[in-house]
Amino acid sequence: MKQTAKLALEDGTVYTGTGFGAAGEVEGEVCFNTSMTGYQEILTDPSYRGQIVTMTYPQIGNYGINEEDVESCRPHLSGFVIRELSRIHSNFRSEGGLDEYLQKHGIVGIAGIDTRALVRRIRTQGAMKGILSTEDLDDESLVAKAKASAGLVGRDLVQEVVSEQPQEWSESLSRWAHISDQESKSDSEANLHVVALDFGMKWNIARHLRDLGCRVTILPGTTATADRVRELNPDGVFLSNGPGDPEPLTYAIETIRSLMGEKPIFGICLGHQLLALASGAKTFKLKFGHRGANQPVIDFDTGKVEITAQNHGFAVDEESLPDHLEITHRNLNDQTIAGLRHREAPAFGVQYHPEASSGPHDSRYLFKRFRDLMESGAQVTS
Repeated sequence: MKQTAKLALEDGTVYTGTGFGAAGEVEGEVCFNTSMTGYQEILTDPSYRGQIVTMTYPQIGNYGINEEDVESCRPHLSGFVIRELSRIHSNFRSEGGLDEYLQKHGIVGIAGIDTRALVRRIRTQGAMKGILSTEDLDDESLVAKAKASAGLVGRDLVQEVVSEQPQEWSESLSRWAHISDQESKSDSEANLHVVALDFGMKWNIARHLRDLGCRVTILPGTTATADRVRELNPDGVFLSNGPGDPEPLTYAIETIRSLMGEKPIFGICLGHQLLALASGAKTFKLKFGHRGANQPVIDFDTGKVEITAQNHGFAVDEESLPDHLEITHRNLNDQTIAGLRHREAPAFGVQYHPEASSGPHDSRYLFKRFRDLMESGAQVTS
């Protein structure tokens, strides 16, 4: 028997639909993603911790779930909102259905609501706090809970998604026959060592680094100190994506600041924001955020416009940039900073996802740029 579910927003709006996945009640920031595919990568992206994600594409679940395409060990988002749950899943790689997958991992979902109306409201009002419930179905009660719920600002969500143990990453992209990259190198040619600070890293990032001839050691970003990184003597340091507000992550900012100038550093998304904070800039919360696989970004070095995959609700404040940071990329939708480079240290970052799983491949050159920086042995010159 189908169960009723309700999604309530802090502005008093309530949507009634059908529950799927797990039963229960969750809170989170309600946002949306415009990708047409890749729902299981979105589900397992740690950057969505603390959020109730709405998919704009109308039917979800049609190709099922498989364990090869996940981006972490489990789903991390708070809740999942869709227009229609596909009644069947059909794909030669499918290992199960979306409904059963969410049940297994305790993720509450709601289907059958007007997701177009919800997205239009968010696009007008901005991302809002919300409650998704199959238990409490009283509108007034749910709205009150949404208003009282915790937001994302000031919360350290990285602590909730990062593994406590370091690991050596061995998996590459080569197991996918449809991916071909002339820049890829075999394991026997892996002569560069990257220490990746994990703040909620998507696994596809580590796969790309492996394919570019790197041995990858992953350290928990919550506990990794600059001295611990130095002990491993890497050729480069990678700063991963992750969830939420970067400013509370003072431990990470201090580690990055201590390492600045010693080795090449490359940051993606949250890692990009942390690099900026460690360099003296500030960040702010976006009203809407950028989430989807169709965000246009211009690369000022080449003049090219690339279509990028993005997932973030915070950005670097341009007015706060110190002189030693220069803008390399800009989001063409709202003109926010999409890439930065340090003028005095071999360090750069982008606000989007060049590993793009799933999504466009326009930005994969950034991994090669990082590798070239490591191969050059770039150091700060006095």
